[in-house]
Amino acid sequence: MSKNYNDQLINPFTADLSRRQFVTTSLAAGIVLPTAMAMAGNAVASSPKKGGNFRLGMGHGSTTDSLDPGTHENSMSQCVAFAYANNLTEVNKEGDLIPELAVEYGASADVKTWTFKIRTGVTFHDGKALTPDDVVASFRFHMGEDSKSAGKALLKDVTNIAVNGNDVVFTLANPNANFPFIVSDYHFIILPVRDGQLDWASGIGTGGYVIESYEPGVRAKFYRNTDYWKQDSAHFDKVEMLSILDVTARQNAMMNGEVDAIGKVDLKTLHLLERNPNLNILETTGTLHYTFPMRCDAPPFDNYDFRMACKLSVDREELVEKILSGHGAIGNDTPISTANAYHNSDLAQRSYDPDKAAYHLKKAGYDGSNVQLSASDAAFNGAVDAALLIKESAAKSGLKIEVVREPKDGYWSNVWNKKPWGACYWGGRPTEDWMFTAAYMADGEWNDTAWRTGASVERFNKLVVLGRAEVDLDKRREIYYECQVLVNDDGGALIPMFANHVHALSKKLAHGTVAANWEMDGAKAIERWWFA
Repeated sequence: MSKNYNDQLINPFTADLSRRQFVTTSLAAGIVLPTAMAMAGNAVASSPKKGGNFRLGMGHGSTTDSLDPGTHENSMSQCVAFAYANNLTEVNKEGDLIPELAVEYGASADVKTWTFKIRTGVTFHDGKALTPDDVVASFRFHMGEDSKSAGKALLKDVTNIAVNGNDVVFTLANPNANFPFIVSDYHFIILPVRDGQLDWASGIGTGGYVIESYEPGVRAKFYRNTDYWKQDSAHFDKVEMLSILDVTARQNAMMNGEVDAIGKVDLKTLHLLERNPNLNILETTGTLHYTFPMRCDAPPFDNYDFRMACKLSVDREELVEKILSGHGAIGNDTPISTANAYHNSDLAQRSYDPDKAAYHLKKAGYDGSNVQLSASDAAFNGAVDAALLIKESAAKSGLKIEVVREPKDGYWSNVWNKKPWGACYWGGRPTEDWMFTAAYMADGEWNDTAWRTGASVERFNKLVVLGRAEVDLDKRREIYYECQVLVNDDGGALIPMFANHVHALSKKLAHGTVAANWEMDGAKAIERWWFA
């Protein structure tokens, strides 16, 4: 594959920027002005320093969490994974894909064979040297008929993984020009192989921090890996990551100085944090979206007209105003945001239309009975309130919704991807193929809408495969545009809003450019930030 083509897949940033250029570039990347100015100050005035104990309050975590990388399903698990382990590639803070445990990578002309040269001189926390065999075992763990990994669908096309000297060679059944992005997924951290089996239970990786203790759904403690191969990263001496699901408790911890940073700030009380002279607000715009997936294999959502009625019964502007307090944008029932390269700007925006919704309800044969909508603020801040607003707006079309308030703990294992209609969040993905494969392809473990049958599904799945192989960017755009049309029309995804990532940070913290692909600096704040 040519270098020019690779350059078209990323968004290069200038390495040496003036303060004005830095702010301008940050705004173009979707970072709001106050944050851009603060970041410019940090970038110019502060250089990374080692030391300190970083305490991070997360709005995620569950007692059902595990170090098993195939089970990772929330931001706390993701941040834990990126703290103690690495991937072959990573999306850096500028949004570009770069090598991580791979020194370099390349593809055959038909992009069906990808070769990754493995970095030498890297050791696991117990002193074992990283080898290509560790890489092979780390990927095979997610493959095969018996694998229950949430990342399994992303590797469906991998037919063989072979070691050639210090290279690992992936052979694919179909071309995939974006495969290097896929291997940066947080499920595919590289772990040691012992006696032919992947050792995930020990929590040993190659990352910047060593796990001191891990209590699922409670806390994770780390100390700095003094032999970390990334010499310009992992600056804190110690890190404590706390799961604080209650947003009031989380923000009180931030206000009282009990933690140094939090995510998922309550936007209704954001002004209180803004008034605190010891805090900074960090806000980024990326691909985060809040959804209410309707499972297409469960009545009444197995009916196209009923799904369409639900989509038309939502006042999206009201949700952005009241739930996001304006810190986001309305969604259009597709997971591809304006931050993605192939966002379909030609797709007509779906609007609140009770009369049209009533038409589809009648066509679906709706009998006026209550339809349950499960919600918990474990999904996102304000998820229950959002469900109640949907209930109110839907009533005008004749749709009766019963909001079921689900417990926060265990929500992701007991409710999401199981009950017919619920609340969810998706951090989004850097590429359209990655997002579609993770959550919308028929055989995906995380296809939480169970959108698996019908002519539209068949067309969609065919297009996604074609899009992976297409190196003509104009043709690829046409493919992904049509994919969004199909999801928007026939799919079970009700996506009313895209949300900004809003964090509160102690003014003692410093950072450079902040990634917007996931919260907490692409889930790598622990590795990238430092105390000034």
